Amino acid sequence: MQSAEETLSLLTQKAVEDAGFRAQLVSDPKGVLNQEFGITVPDNIEIKVHESDMQTIHLALPPTPLLNEEQLEAISAGWCCCGN
Repeated sequence: MQSAEETLSLLTQKAVEDAGFRAQLVSDPKGVLNQEFGITVPDNIEIKVHESDMQTIHLALPPTPLLNEEQLEAISAGWCCCGN
């Protein structure tokens, strides 16, 4: 089984080399992942493909934590933060 980084690298390389594949990846990324790698992405997960150009840089940030800093500190101190 390939890692996520390997899968991404293969997708990127093929999209650079094959314009038809690139267009399909942009329009239906879940379908491409399923067709190419047998990966089924759940309906509640959205995949957005961004095409870069020479004037645009895309910066992907990780998801924000579900708990804020105060709640994390309360948990680490053994307190319940569920009501906050």
